[in-house]
Amino acid sequence: MKRLNFKINSNSKTPFPHYWEMCVGSSHAYTALRADYQEQLTKVHQELGFKYVRFHGLFDDEMSVCIENLDFAGKSHGITYNFVNIDKIYDFLLKIGTKPFVELSFMPTCLASKKNQIFPYGGNNSMPKSDKAWTDLINKFIKHIIKRYGKEEVESWYFEVWNEPNLPMFFSGTKEDYFHLYEITVKAAKKIDEKLRFGGPATSYNSWVPDMIDFCQENKLPLDFISTHHYPTDDPLWESGMDIDEFFKKTNGVPQDYSRGILKSMTTKTREEAQNYPLFYTEWSVSAMVGDSAHDTPYGAAMVAKTLADNDGLVDGYSYWTFSDIFEEQSQKPSIFHGGFGMQTVDGIEKPVYRLFEIFHNLGYQRIKVEDNNNATAEILAIQKGNDLQIVAYNHNVPKKPIKTEQLEINLDKTISGTCEIKRIDKNHANPKKLWQEMGEPTYVNKDQVKKLRAASQLKADSLKIKDGKISFELIPQSCALITVSNYF
Repeated sequence: MKRLNFKINSNSKTPFPHYWEMCVGSSHAYTALRADYQEQLTKVHQELGFKYVRFHGLFDDEMSVCIENLDFAGKSHGITYNFVNIDKIYDFLLKIGTKPFVELSFMPTCLASKKNQIFPYGGNNSMPKSDKAWTDLINKFIKHIIKRYGKEEVESWYFEVWNEPNLPMFFSGTKEDYFHLYEITVKAAKKIDEKLRFGGPATSYNSWVPDMIDFCQENKLPLDFISTHHYPTDDPLWESGMDIDEFFKKTNGVPQDYSRGILKSMTTKTREEAQNYPLFYTEWSVSAMVGDSAHDTPYGAAMVAKTLADNDGLVDGYSYWTFSDIFEEQSQKPSIFHGGFGMQTVDGIEKPVYRLFEIFHNLGYQRIKVEDNNNATAEILAIQKGNDLQIVAYNHNVPKKPIKTEQLEINLDKTISGTCEIKRIDKNHANPKKLWQEMGEPTYVNKDQVKKLRAASQLKADSLKIKDGKISFELIPQSCALITVSNYF
């Protein structure tokens, strides 16, 4: 088997900020009141380092934020504002050391211009019935959180207006409607505290970024950051230039093929469009489809490894969607491994992608130059952590494209011999779904089965030889590995 050759150049280093740890996505706001949600979020904060949490539905009816006072004849006697459920959630986030990345959505029914409810939890995707109805809510909300948490604390948060307004599912208005909603929101909030950080357009498909900047500059509106979303399954819509309705008519909504490294291509273009504004991807994942096995298998870990290595230096924050399969946009799905967005199952069983984020969280902050001309599906990322050399190797290609087992040879820039440590994520390592399948794919699991599945998820260390400054090993398709050479520096 032909070997792929990589050469470490530890004299050439660049900073390696953990930009992916800025934020993580979650199910809608009300689920943050659940004990199991809170347990799993605490775990990902402690073990994976996520600092902010973003979710939809902060103002949904189930949150009881706006209560219309109706008499027995159905006549309205005004609105009662109630932030107790928001307080419970934000109190918890701050208690465990995280912060909210505040998405201002959806429209409370009593403020909405239409009876447009989406998802089983009933978010309303319409514009407000009046500007005043919405800005009254924003005023009371901003004043409340500043009073409760303090000006300095709230100024450390981030605020987005709405979610994916370019998708009819999420927003029934036009682009002009969204920009108007952003304008009245940011004016109301900044009048209370001009240091609050607001951005957008929080779109899918990397959309509307130049339009957002132009609108804000032309109207002299504050814009503190750019936020957008992307998934590899967005392509080829992203490249086609078609609008969403046209694309779905042409493809019947069936996912299309996409190329390896597509997320880097998207990010590179959006980085240019974002000019000098901080760029946050407040949603991304290995697929935009619930039910896609990519979320549950080593494929996801390998793709995330490549994506995090590729997008280094291009984004300021990158929020994986989501930290748990506690997720109700299409109702809570049955079965343990059902292709949900989460890094963990509903029972807290860590998927391969969880272990990949664990590996990356424990990397150092200096990237070392790697020289190669292999043009292969296997690549490596080299990092210095203290005195140790860390190497993340991954062998990834997109579905329907060729991939095979690769033999890698890493040439160190020191002629040393001995052993190093390797931890693998592949079909036979850190892959609890395999054990679940051997169990007969039970829909429900008991405590003993959960314990066994979580054990099967663990990263396990093996030794690897170093001979005359060379490390040789195999990487099977859709796999990754962490190699640590202790006391290298």
